[in-house]
Amino acid sequence: MIITISGNAGSGKSTVAKEIAKKLGYNFYCVGDLRGKMATERGMTIDQLNKLGEKEAWTDNLADEYQADLAKKEDNFIVDSRLGFHFIPAALKIFLKVHPNESARRVFINQRPDEERKESIEEVKQMLTARDENDRQRYMKYYNVDHLDLSHYDLVIDTTNLKLEQLQEKIFNYLRKKGMNC
Repeated sequence: MIITISGNAGSGKSTVAKEIAKKLGYNFYCVGDLRGKMATERGMTIDQLNKLGEKEAWTDNLADEYQADLAKKEDNFIVDSRLGFHFIPAALKIFLKVHPNESARRVFINQRPDEERKESIEEVKQMLTARDENDRQRYMKYYNVDHLDLSHYDLVIDTTNLKLEQLQEKIFNYLRKKGMNC
């Protein structure tokens, strides 16, 4: 089984995906980390890479082709990817949402090395709003898909007030309902 986890920044995608992959004995992949590495190798932040992506499709295509190829070569993995649902249509598709204030708080605490450092939660909130809009525009331009349209997903969970263990349990309960032994 392939599971894609998409969602808002700070919703817990990577954290829960890693834990579930470990418990299921699955491989874990993170397209955001791949794109962050692409940015860093070019001396850019992820937001600069995204800005470049408004005009140059390769900034998205490389990562998107990577995950589509993964699905052809491998089974039993979890991918943290905003567009995983689109490029791996046979996957079980999960979306994690979180209130914008909590998203900004979580991202502020755990700022990534491929992001421009922000000095306040409000600055992070502004950055995330701009990033979401940039992503939405690029994905519509290149793929005609809105990753924030919740109808694409099999399971949607609001993580705003959930601890990691509660989130994991919600996902495992869903997997059990789908017949998976976990």
